[in-house]
Order: sequence, then C-alpha cells, then structure tokens
Amino acid sequence: MDLEKKIDLVTRRPTEEVITRDELRALMQTNEHPRHYQGFEISGRLHLGTLVLSGYKINDLIEAGVDCTVYLADWHSFINNKLGGNWDNIITAAKYFGEGFKFFCPGVKTVLGSDLYHENDEYWRDIMRFSRQLTLARNTRCLTIMGRSRKENLSFAQYLYPPMQAVDVKYLGPDLPHGGMDQRKVHVLCREVYPKLGWKKPIPLHHHLLMGLEAPDSSISKRDREIAAKMSKSKPWTCIYVHDDEQAIKNKINKAYCPEKVSDGNPVLDLAENIVFRKTKELRVTRPSKFGGDVEYASYGELVKAYTGGELHPQDLKAAVAVELNKIVAPIREHFEHRKHLMEVFRQAE
Repeated sequence: MDLEKKIDLVTRRPTEEVITRDELRALMQTNEHPRHYQGFEISGRLHLGTLVLSGYKINDLIEAGVDCTVYLADWHSFINNKLGGNWDNIITAAKYFGEGFKFFCPGVKTVLGSDLYHENDEYWRDIMRFSRQLTLARNTRCLTIMGRSRKENLSFAQYLYPPMQAVDVKYLGPDLPHGGMDQRKVHVLCREVYPKLGWKKPIPLHHHLLMGLEAPDSSISKRDREIAAKMSKSKPWTCIYVHDDEQAIKNKINKAYCPEKVSDGNPVLDLAENIVFRKTKELRVTRPSKFGGDVEYASYGELVKAYTGGELHPQDLKAAVAVELNKIVAPIREHFEHRKHLMEVFRQAE
C-alpha cells in the first residue's frame, strides 16, 4: 500500500485530529508497522460509541498496516469505581469487551491491565520517573480524562490515573496512542514530559465523540459540550447498545433529539455521518408519495443539505437511520446471542 493511502486511512473520519500530521507522515514513511493502542475502562455493555465508532477507526489502522492493541484497563476501571469497584467483576467484564473487539476488529490484540502490570517493576519505576516531572496542579488539569470535574472531591487514587495512563502509552502504543477527543489532555502531557525522560514523543490520534441521543447542553463551551454530550453508559437512555433489537433501536431513535432543519448538535445526523455512511454508500428514505416519495442520498453532504433545507422531515430521517443502524448492529447482536454468559456479570452488578 502506498504512503498516501495509509495516511488517508489513518486520518479519515472519525479521526478529528492527529498531533501532528507531519510527524505521522514521517512515521509512516519509516515504520512499516507502527504500534497503536486504545484503552477502555471496563464498565457496562458496549454501545455504538465504544465498539463501532472506535472499531471503525481501529479497522482503518489495521488496513494501513498498524499494529493495533485494545487495552482492557481494569486498574483504571477500579480507580474510577466502575462496576461498583468490584475488581473481580471488572476482570470478568473485560473478557466481554475483548470478545466484542476481537469480533468487530479482526486482527486486533487485547491486553488486560493486570497482565501488563503484574511483576513489571520497570513500569512502576517509569510511573515514578514520569510523576517526578509533574506538579500537582499540572496533574490535576488532566483529571477530566475520567469525565469528572476538577472541582469534585476525588479520591487520592484518582490522582494516580493520569500518570498511569501516560506511562501506558510507552508500553502499549508508543507510536500512535488513540482515543476520543476527551483523551487529548493526557496525550499532550505525554508529548510534554516524554522528551524530558529521553522517551520517544508519541503521535496521538483523536477521533470524534459520538453524540448521545439527548439534546446537548448549550450553556457550556463547545469543547465541554462535545464531551458532555457523548454517548455514555452512565446515561443509558442516550445509548444504542450493540445488543439492542430492531424495535429497541427504533424506539430510541424516535425519542432522540432531532430539531427540524438543524444540523449542529443533532445526534441523529451525527449517527448518519459517523456510523451509517461508514457502512453504506447511500441512505434510502422510504416515505409515502404525498410526502415526496422514496429518496436516496449518496453522501452525508447531500443528506444534510436536504435536511437543513426542509426537504427531509425529522421523522423520515429517524426512520431511515434506525433501519441502517439495525443492519450494523445485527451481526454483533447475533454474535453475543451465543455468548450470553459473558454478560452475566452486568446483571449481577445491577
């Protein structure tokens, strides 16, 4: 594969940022199989934002020849009190996460945090080396990577989270650490501190944060709004899970925020752009002839132009997107139908 094709795969949507593209080009010119990783806290069931959007990007990277790893971060999940802070349940749930990514992203490797850290003295020495370069104030500015405000009363363990995540990069994906835009702060921290330690400066890749189904909070800044509005298991009514059946998907999309003629902050259009049009070359809208009859949109650009121009009603958009989302979710849903034991841990934790 030629260099331009590789760069196109790495930078295509849902990628929103690579720090920096010039460094990416140099990396791809000199390293045939750069090392990547994306880490995940282990909590509830997988949804479109976790598995499908991230999986699309991982599949792009694998196609480009990148050596990809999904990191099942049980220590970080415990620190952040996922699954009630029950470490045994977190490790059990990690097997479910690993199964999902290995199915959706053939060729990806999975690593459990406990396996990485167990009897790895050098990792913990590197935590100390890295942490010596930080002031408490600089560390605190990265605490929003956990989705928490710095104003909250955090446990001391949570202050260990940013140095651990930063050093994970060295051991798991020193070339291309990957995450949503909400992971940007800690990746920038890596680029600040690594050269001071004589470590190679990584080239972070950040993808779009898929919106949840509710209206975004317009009272906060655009960047904070994007993070707050992301699809999240902590707000299950905003999620489409990979286990949702056809009717559940229709019901959730029908209730989704979708203001007429408005594209900005519209989660249904966000799903169309970042999930649907990654899988299909056209979106077909089926509607009665009295409302204009059936129509097909060959690109997201065509779709959004029709929608903002009032040619496409929100309910028709929702119906079409729900049909396509069900097609995308169906094979994942079927895969787990034969592996229900992997999800038992979530019923136990409820």
